[in-house]
Amino acid sequence: MKFVSFEYNSRASYGLVKDGYIIDLGAGLEAKCPDLKTFIALPDWQARSEEALARSGDVPYESVALLPVIPNPGKILCVALNYHDHVAEANAHLPGGREVPKHPMMFARMAETLVGHRANIVRPRVSTHLDYEAELLVVIGKNTPRYVKPDNALSYVFGYSAINEGSIRDYQFHSRQLTPGKNFENSGSTGPWLVTKDEVPDPQNLDIEFRLNGNLLQSANTAAMIFGVATLISYISEWLPLKPGDMIASGTMGGVGFTRKPPIFMQPGDRAEVSISRIGTLVNGIAEES
Repeated sequence: MKFVSFEYNSRASYGLVKDGYIIDLGAGLEAKCPDLKTFIALPDWQARSEEALARSGDVPYESVALLPVIPNPGKILCVALNYHDHVAEANAHLPGGREVPKHPMMFARMAETLVGHRANIVRPRVSTHLDYEAELLVVIGKNTPRYVKPDNALSYVFGYSAINEGSIRDYQFHSRQLTPGKNFENSGSTGPWLVTKDEVPDPQNLDIEFRLNGNLLQSANTAAMIFGVATLISYISEWLPLKPGDMIASGTMGGVGFTRKPPIFMQPGDRAEVSISRIGTLVNGIAEES
């Protein structure tokens, strides 16, 4: 199943994608489930969804404004340096170098930093260093207890999507703290939809690519992650529980823009695409902040 959050006729909702249409699940559940985050937490979400899929779509998919797959997550946790080739390029280009991490390197993003599929990622007026990072996005579907074991961790996943985890590199490197460069408003994106985990049986065997204006700049398979999805969930649960709708951006591979000679940054008018097998292609334009 493919879920989307969207806006249509000035009303925000969510639904299932089917045959070029969206089945509007939010229309009949606004009081109980005002958003996709609350819907996927329902114990009977699957039965409700299967029942909905028996009917025709309500809204043409091409006519809606797509929102981030989960517009209001409680947490967005991101992983740095999770592919060996990205560690190598960071080691070669950053002051002090970087080593292969012994534990996942984590940082947080805010919900306001993300837009949806087909929306514009915004380059801020204070920087021209808007970099791209293609990543697999993990969305949690159940309350996780503390200390989840890796062999059980994937049972708490609802599904997967793509994220362009855009970074304002000069602000990122103002200090040793990543927060400013990773949290500019509308600087990243998620989509094109949220694919349920039954359609992605192995998150560690997905091809992932990034293209800018059609040019392939990043390419890897998620098998190359230093810390796989199950390990990440287990590690996070050591310090706090996860809840439905929480998102984990699992890290990018080598080929990012700031390490290239000359550097390649996303510019207004560009077209950015993150493609992941079994999920789809997240497409965004790049716009200058007004």
